[in-house]
Amino acid sequence: MNQINELSEAISVYLDAIYYCDVDRLNEIFHDKSSLFDADEGEIFVDPIASFKADVGQRPAPAGINQARRDEVISIDWLSDLSTVVKLRLQSHDNVFVDHLSFVKGLDGWKIVCKIWHLEGKSEVVILK
Repeated sequence: MNQINELSEAISVYLDAIYYCDVDRLNEIFHDKSSLFDADEGEIFVDPIASFKADVGQRPAPAGINQARRDEVISIDWLSDLSTVVKLRLQSHDNVFVDHLSFVKGLDGWKIVCKIWHLEGKSEVVILK
C-alpha cells in the first residue's frame, strides 16, 4: 500500500472515531503521548490524550442519532515520507470543527502525535431517515 493510501486509511480511522465516539479507534490512531490544543477561549487549552479519550467515550455519538456525516480533508502538507499535517473540517452534532492533525509514521503505522483544533461555528444537524 502506498503512503497516500495508508494515510487516507489513518484519516478514516480518526473520522470514524469521532463520528462513532469510539475510544478503541482513538487508541488505534493517536500516539499514547499525544496532546490536543486550542485557544478558542483566548487562552491556550491543552487536553492530554487520556482526557480527550474519556471525554469522547462519554459523548453521545453522532452515528447514534443517525446524523448525516459531514467531514472533509481540506489539505495535506507532506513534511517528509514519514510526517505530515492534515487539515480537516468535520461536524459533530451542531459543532463544526477545523482540525490540524500532525501525523508521524512509525513501525506501527501512522499515528496522530498532536491535534490543534478550532470550533469554526455551528451548523444545522441533518438526520438521515
